[in-house]
Amino acid sequence: MPMLSINGETVDVDVDPSTPLLWVLRDHLDMTGTKYGCGIAQCGACTIHMDGVATRCCVLPVSAATGKKITTIEGLSANGDHPVQRAWVELDTPQCGYCQPGMIMAAAALLSETPQPTDKDIDQRITNICRCGTFARVRQGIHRAAELATEVKA
Repeated sequence: MPMLSINGETVDVDVDPSTPLLWVLRDHLDMTGTKYGCGIAQCGACTIHMDGVATRCCVLPVSAATGKKITTIEGLSANGDHPVQRAWVELDTPQCGYCQPGMIMAAAALLSETPQPTDKDIDQRITNICRCGTFARVRQGIHRAAELATEVKA
């Protein structure tokens, strides 16, 4: 039985160790914020943080997550007040919103490593797919989140 650290809590899950982490989160732990998109780790809808690194979990066996610190969209902030979440609301970044939990998680990971990213940094690191084509708004949102994060630290 894998033991996981998710959003600051330790949980035991009774699943086959080869079960993809996405399905453990969604089906066994009722954390449905992380989305299924492609099932081959290409679109990014399933992006979580594992030890602070943006990780696509739709093909990641739960056994690979044992002993790692996992953060899902539900655990990014207690009240939706992470700078990326605030920027997304302020700028009305998403259109349909389906890909946005993964996009937000990818953006948060980028900003934790590169607090003031350039457009080139964003284009290289945010490889999540948005079928609605909100990439320009996502880039604006990441820049705004960087500003908001700086304001919080000041």
